[in-house]
Amino acid sequence: MISIRTLTLSAVDQLGPRSRRCVYWQTDGLVETAPPGDPEFEKEAWISNVSLEWGACGQIASDGRRPAGSVFYAPPGMVPRAACFPTGPVGADAILLAGLLAEPDAPPGVLTSLLDSAIVDLRSRGIKAIEAFGLMNGHSRAETSRDGCGADSCVAPAALLLEHGFNVVAQHETYPRLRLEIDSEHQWKADVERALDKLFAERGIFSRELGVLSGASAMHPNLRS
Repeated sequence: MISIRTLTLSAVDQLGPRSRRCVYWQTDGLVETAPPGDPEFEKEAWISNVSLEWGACGQIASDGRRPAGSVFYAPPGMVPRAACFPTGPVGADAILLAGLLAEPDAPPGVLTSLLDSAIVDLRSRGIKAIEAFGLMNGHSRAETSRDGCGADSCVAPAALLLEHGFNVVAQHETYPRLRLEIDSEHQWKADVERALDKLFAERGIFSRELGVLSGASAMHPNLRS
């Protein structure tokens, strides 16, 4: 059963290994001028800085006691990697998706649950939209971060974002920029799914397919994660 909690400073140690070490979005991409540092320290420092200056910047997914994945988001000015994409800048009214990661052996549906939780959080804070740079067809330039991560593993596939309600606002053969307007309907459907998950868990029922009522996919009946 997937459970989601907001990423706080006290919850950093609950991130899975992949989520903790990936600093693709939190570094500037200038590999030649920036010597490698400890990725876990850099990631924690970024989380601390954003949390103190702006507020919660992520959600953590768990499968029982095992880390299952994470999603990170922040104002684009606080995400150094954002300046490296050809389809920038991000809209002034939007928050940027800065990493959507599933840990190895994570259960199906974890990315959908993370996206829904991020949207519910942002909607409750009065955010109007979330934007993301997507990766088309797995073809990326040789861009890496100081920890060795690259776009192939750290940028969400554009197809995944489209399936979850995002729309392309800046076309590009490799890195389109996508946007999701956060509205009350999306929030309501995401809240319903989370409430159902809790109810089913309390009654010992684990057969409900994750993502069936997810806020984004529910807006498009023909698309399912």
